[in-house]
Amino acid sequence: MERNPRSLAMAVLFCLLTVGGCGGADDDPERLRIEVVGTRPHDPRAFTQGLEVHDGVLYESTGLSGASWVRASDLDTGAELARAGVPDDVFGEGITRAGATLWQLTWKDHIAYARDPDSLALRGQADYDGEGWGLCTRDGRLVMSDGTGTLTFRDPVSFAVTGSVTLGGYRGAHLNELDCAADGTVYANDYPTDQILRIDPESGRVLAVIDARGLLTPAERARTDVLNGIAHLPGTDRFLITGKYWPTIFEVRFVPV
Repeated sequence: MERNPRSLAMAVLFCLLTVGGCGGADDDPERLRIEVVGTRPHDPRAFTQGLEVHDGVLYESTGLSGASWVRASDLDTGAELARAGVPDDVFGEGITRAGATLWQLTWKDHIAYARDPDSLALRGQADYDGEGWGLCTRDGRLVMSDGTGTLTFRDPVSFAVTGSVTLGGYRGAHLNELDCAADGTVYANDYPTDQILRIDPESGRVLAVIDARGLLTPAERARTDVLNGIAHLPGTDRFLITGKYWPTIFEVRFVPV
């Protein structure tokens, strides 16, 4: 029987936007690949640690001591709206907007900065144990990675730990930048690979493994660092992805292999 392309596309979108994916609970992770639908320029000096879209604003944070900053820019035009740095001895990490606060992690400094989401001015900070890598907001709580296979849940106001989950059946992952998508799942860069994991944060099950290889030319890849940075575009089936020192942000879909 000939398949209707529109129906097939809708079926693929349904798979991506349901927590359980298209397989049973005991299935191996679905294998997906990248379909590029657009590109936009990216600052090749940015050691990208966090990427998030909220109400037409693209937030980005970077790392490295002496070169860490957070920036807000207009999603459509790319115009910078605000920028803020951190002390030179601090190594910045992931970010997320939670209501009226933009949280920014640090790597080994055990500090999370609470910022005004419009001006990016510092309003407070919270201490935490361990390393900070990625951060996103889901269902009124923060989801944080620390470079292991565990996700930690935190209160969006106090930053206190409220729970955690460890990946089941998928060993060796180093969860880095995170995106809490509208489908209820968490997308995570698996450091230092070119893979993105789609995770059910309630069970820790890896629902899909996304192959993001081949986005840069060999010459570009020689001048850049790892894939890191993922942000769902609200109301669509598309994401923005980039990496450390990458010259391009890619607008992509995740489609079956």
